[in-house]
Amino acid sequence: MRKLIAAILSFGLLFSIAGCSSNDEVLKPENPLSNAVIYEVNTRQFTQEGTFAAFQEHLPRIKELGADILWLMPIHPISEANRKGSLGSPYAVANYYRVNPEFGTDEDFRSLVEEAHKLGFKVILDWVANHTGWDNPWISEHPDWYTKDARGDIAIPMGTDWTDVADLNYDNQEMRAEMINAMKYWVDEFDVDGFRADVAHSVPVDFWEAARVALDESKPVFMLAEDGGNLALLDSAFDTNYAWGLMGLFNQLGSNKADASKFRLLLKSSGYEYKDGKYQMVFIDNHDENSWAGTVFERMGDNVKGMALLSFTVPGMPLIYGGNEIGLNRRLEFFEKDSLDWGAKETWGSSEWEQFYAQLVSLRKNNSALWSAGAGGELVPLNFDRSKVIAFSRSVAATEQLPANTVVVLVNISPKPETTTLELGDLAGDYIDWFTGQDVFEPISLSDGQEIEMEPNSYKVLLRLED
Repeated sequence: MRKLIAAILSFGLLFSIAGCSSNDEVLKPENPLSNAVIYEVNTRQFTQEGTFAAFQEHLPRIKELGADILWLMPIHPISEANRKGSLGSPYAVANYYRVNPEFGTDEDFRSLVEEAHKLGFKVILDWVANHTGWDNPWISEHPDWYTKDARGDIAIPMGTDWTDVADLNYDNQEMRAEMINAMKYWVDEFDVDGFRADVAHSVPVDFWEAARVALDESKPVFMLAEDGGNLALLDSAFDTNYAWGLMGLFNQLGSNKADASKFRLLLKSSGYEYKDGKYQMVFIDNHDENSWAGTVFERMGDNVKGMALLSFTVPGMPLIYGGNEIGLNRRLEFFEKDSLDWGAKETWGSSEWEQFYAQLVSLRKNNSALWSAGAGGELVPLNFDRSKVIAFSRSVAATEQLPANTVVVLVNISPKPETTTLELGDLAGDYIDWFTGQDVFEPISLSDGQEIEMEPNSYKVLLRLED
């Protein structure tokens, strides 16, 4: 008999169909980052209480979902001077060495990190190195640490309307050293595992490189850059950056303003830039997109699930913005309290969207072709028409530790049925549908030049049955 059933079991398909969590996966990468998933936490809005303690209750649910890295938006006190709105922006930091008292105490935060570590999470902090709030003690104690305007006054970041923050001057070496000390404080005293760097591209690369060396002396850290397209940040300072190009493409595809040809073009370009272990964080939503650009449903219409699937299957590390897994369909206020509604605790994990995201996480974790960080397979387009069907494969050969793996992804972004021709070549063969869980003894046979019909706004994931 073929290695049919063994292959399917090894990829966790039957576990997923049975409704088990993505924590049932069999495959374990050599580098844990290879199949990791990031989960962004907006502490203020995450719960009615808006506290570390209230968020901590969600850790088992998020673990069951399958996320690995918790990215907490800034946890520091927020400046009151020049504040926007009644609560202000968490990116207007009043003190780098304190926690926002609205969220809890130092001990509450320490408890959160300790419990997250017990469950196997990494915890990274959103770090705002480009600017501070106007109440930050550096303003009065070290005015020379800030950029000055033509009148000699401390300036806001150039080219922005960020009137609630003051721009830091990275020509000042004392400020640089103290910024690194502040980052090390959270690693040394609270055992955090790294940082997401806000507007990292506005801070000199050599600062981030020095910070990475200093932080790694305390413990190996994970670093995510909101990079603005500066790939030099990935040379030695950061592990991953933002897939902004893909984010824009997902919005265009979801709203039918682009087609498969544009997808192929952008992914070909990304393939040249991200190689030799470099990779992006891929996302369809985050705190900025939701609050300022619109919800995923506003931006992507009936293609939200299709775009989410793409974010989990193209090369890179996927992000879930807290609330995506319950179908967040409103823009959260940025400067005011605006809580998510998770419903009764006994219903957590049972919604259509949470089960969908659990399937996406399980798909990524249990198919080595979809991994990143130097692992995973190259994205190969399978159709070359201008249809509205995105079609591609990713494959890896068998190793001593892992079986061969091929994943075919199909997404029809059109509100109408679409037919496309798949140029499979050597990938012709028998497949199983991941989402429907078609019986293993009735595989789907695909030949080279196969025409495939897709329902409106639909998606498929096919796993090849290896001989």
